[in-house]
Amino acid sequence: MAKPLPPLTLGIEEEYQIVDPHTRNLHSSINELIAHDEKLETEKKIHLKPEFMQSQVEVGSHVCRNIQEIRQEVLRLRRSVCNMAEENGLRIVAASTHPFAKWEEQKITEGMRYKELLTDMQGVARSLLIFGMHVHVGFGHKENPELRGLMIDIMNQARYFIPHLLALSTSSPFWQGEYTGLRSYRSVVFEQLPRTGIPPSFASWAEYENYEKMMLRVGSFGKGVTAAKIWWDIRPHPIFDTLEFRISDICTTVDEAVCLAALFQAICAKLVKLRMNNMEWRQYRGIHIAENKWRAVRYGINGKLIDFGKEEEVPFHFLIPELLAFLDDVVDELNIRNEIEYVHTILRDGTSADRQLDVYRKNGGDANQEEALKSVVDHLVEETKRGL
Repeated sequence: MAKPLPPLTLGIEEEYQIVDPHTRNLHSSINELIAHDEKLETEKKIHLKPEFMQSQVEVGSHVCRNIQEIRQEVLRLRRSVCNMAEENGLRIVAASTHPFAKWEEQKITEGMRYKELLTDMQGVARSLLIFGMHVHVGFGHKENPELRGLMIDIMNQARYFIPHLLALSTSSPFWQGEYTGLRSYRSVVFEQLPRTGIPPSFASWAEYENYEKMMLRVGSFGKGVTAAKIWWDIRPHPIFDTLEFRISDICTTVDEAVCLAALFQAICAKLVKLRMNNMEWRQYRGIHIAENKWRAVRYGINGKLIDFGKEEEVPFHFLIPELLAFLDDVVDELNIRNEIEYVHTILRDGTSADRQLDVYRKNGGDANQEEALKSVVDHLVEETKRGL
């Protein structure tokens, strides 16, 4: 009899834009929203978190046993934040860049953490007007040596799928009032920081831990005492017992977010199952994965990725059925088939980035740039609330 999969618990963090409904620009109102949250009864609190800029707000789910609980958590958090924002005359947007806001005009959140980041990273930090979504997959307590080794093995192998997942989540085609020609400009902005992008491969948990301790010892993490300043696309979380997937843009709709979370979970489950059978997915060098990641950044789901086994380009729409077939023997055990198959809707209707561009062009595009960009913001506000 086949061994059952480990629990593979889930968690999700989302970073939202705070928008003024009249100007459609970002509004530095995190302090007002946090004050509102703190006045709520205990069971109604969202526990909002500030981010680097005061026009950003972060929410985090409870630990979830399955994808159905993740859906309920995303619905609860978005509904609560949207309602709170509207009570304060504001709106919430889930997209990884704002269509026209300027980073130079943003107010930095007060606090030692953000002061240290600004001091350390200088102008690079000032330009980080981006918004992400992080999905956590839990394997059990990482003090267990076997589970620590498993987490590193899964990270090494899961790197291959980074471009596929980024392409499906793209939501940042605009930057400071211009169409960038990319589907995920957030990825470009974020990789200005050190210790970002595709993680290296590690032979063991001990090798990873030695790297972490050395970077801490030589001062690369500043005054911190954890590895929180490792910002790779996938990383062992420095506090939680999870493998954290940080690659994706934030998904504009709930259905997209749940689909991506299900894909992250399914990839981990499949790789765990291979290991149980003394097998593993082939590991590719970082330079190969980086080539495909760039294609995902540039074209999203509309381009081609490289099949390095065959050494040829393959249209993204052809690759997804192959990925789903690879994952098929774990999706029913995880009870995520409906959520996984939403990927076909994304391929049909486009990602958030594709839909934003459609709205922009339908409203005049470059010939009517200011109003077209405002229309994109209105569209994002409505899509963020869809289904709530």
